Amino acid sequence: MSVLHRVLKQIIKSGTLRVTDSEGCRHSYGDGQGQSLAFRLTDKLSEVRLAAYPEFYLGENYMNGTLVMEEGTIADLLALIISNLEATPYPAVVKWPYEVRRLFKRLQQNNPVGKAKKNVAHHYDLSGALYDLFLDRDRQYSCAYFEHADQSLEDAQLAKKRHLAAKMQIKPGMKVLDIGSGWGGLGLYLAEVCGAQVTGVTLSEEQYRLANERAQQRGVGEQVSFKLLDYRQLHEPFDRIVSVGMFEHVGVGHYREFFDKVRSLLSDDGVGVLHSINRSRGPGATSKWIAKYIFPGGYIPALSEVLPAIEKARLYVADIEILRLHYAETLKEWGRRFNDHRKRAKEIYDERFCRMWEFYLASSELAFRHSGLNNSQIQLAKHQHALPLTRNYMIEEEDRLRAIDSQLPRLKSIPAN
Repeated sequence: MSVLHRVLKQIIKSGTLRVTDSEGCRHSYGDGQGQSLAFRLTDKLSEVRLAAYPEFYLGENYMNGTLVMEEGTIADLLALIISNLEATPYPAVVKWPYEVRRLFKRLQQNNPVGKAKKNVAHHYDLSGALYDLFLDRDRQYSCAYFEHADQSLEDAQLAKKRHLAAKMQIKPGMKVLDIGSGWGGLGLYLAEVCGAQVTGVTLSEEQYRLANERAQQRGVGEQVSFKLLDYRQLHEPFDRIVSVGMFEHVGVGHYREFFDKVRSLLSDDGVGVLHSINRSRGPGATSKWIAKYIFPGGYIPALSEVLPAIEKARLYVADIEILRLHYAETLKEWGRRFNDHRKRAKEIYDERFCRMWEFYLASSELAFRHSGLNNSQIQLAKHQHALPLTRNYMIEEEDRLRAIDSQLPRLKSIPAN
């Protein structure tokens, strides 16, 4: 506890935090201002682990119930820690494990075809009933696009699909590939609103089943095909390629492979759009807790890691847009909805899973709000003449699509088996 006490003294300079150790002794940190927070550690081992590796064991202790919040929530505690870390140098006990992970990140992110499917199953093949508790009706599990501050999650997710479609300038009958098609929402939109012939690929069996059921339900089964397939196994050409929230699972060592494949699949006048999380502070490493419990093999890239791979694949970057804070607002709403349905989540899984999911959503929101994570949309083309001279066409196309999609019924995703 003496080591942990020194670490917390170094980090918590502002705010009010009280920690009760396993022997019942209380320790205070901060300047006594703001919301009062308190947690209790239930055993010696939890104290030792938290002192030795706080970045990992803060989450694991909370999951296991050996770190018990007595005042405030785990989200409040994370906000206090992150706000203090913004104003003070990272202590060695936090910094050195991060630097070690940076050195070996390519090993952690090695995602060949077979392993990639296993990693995807770890997260995306969870019960569909769980995702229905906190996602929008279309099950969009990626950053929404908030056109104004009070926009609902459902409308912001629709706006995201419209925003992406406008950047691709899709004509009816065009062949569109959706890499990492999820539960099918974007692919269905591109078929119904834009008139595209859509192929979606996913490595999640749960998503594959539901996406095809939705296509049949909505009467576009002849226009949309979702396949349980790794994108690297495709060979037919496409007029447009889009990928949303999948690139974070590719891994740095596979970036050149990804963009080489995109180039080989694009028609000569083709256009692609990559929607991905990016880290604004340069290359880094994935949290060990996130890698173990949430996204094995995952990594959020810096643009400085992505753009060289695009250049080497001989693709043009036609446009880049950074969506600041949109994912923070998305995660805030997901967290609120999950907490509102926590009792049902516990019935589906258990209390430990609920605490894990709380920690995941809260820590992710704060990372986007305070730690330099954003979303980027990168528009790609094989040559300079594939798109209009100015960006005005995006706005015009977005307005045209809005007039169409605002008249369509908002069908809820049918329950997964």
